[in-house]
Amino acid sequence: MSAPAAAAAPAVPAAPVGPRAVRIIKIVVNAGVGESGEPRTKAEKVLQMVTHQKPVATRSRATNRDWGIRQGQEIGAKVTIRGERARDFLDRALDARDRQLDPDSIDDHGNLSFGIADYTDFAGLKYDPAIGIHGMDISVEIGRAGWRVRDRREQARSIPAAARVEPSETRSFLELSFRVKFLE
Repeated sequence: MSAPAAAAAPAVPAAPVGPRAVRIIKIVVNAGVGESGEPRTKAEKVLQMVTHQKPVATRSRATNRDWGIRQGQEIGAKVTIRGERARDFLDRALDARDRQLDPDSIDDHGNLSFGIADYTDFAGLKYDPAIGIHGMDISVEIGRAGWRVRDRREQARSIPAAARVEPSETRSFLELSFRVKFLE
């Protein structure tokens, strides 16, 4: 005979599995400094320390004489993270934000963007006077299986409305998977 059933644990809403499951497509971490030279090199060092990947330079799209920027000038750095590394990085980035986000940081397509004011907010990183204070912008693209249909080279198609991610789905994904609290 089996033992009597233990007291039922509180029901946790189950996340969908299979093609309806929401997942992280990619994360782009950007550090724009507005000028080339030493400040951009320091921003690259910060991104390398935080993401453990080699950053690429971002270039200006237009010339702006008031800001002293020429078209094609390197003015920042960025890193794109995918797969399991993206999930690990998002977990660390949310820890740096105390797992609290503004509900307005989720756009109409279910993607998420937020900023971190200083790299020392990440656990295990100490302030380096040679680098100074550098913040970063983090953009997270959320999607479902089959999202590649939109981006492929041949026979690219738009994503049907039923396959798109709603902001409410992103919010529940973050609350269940990463224990995020949204500030109301």
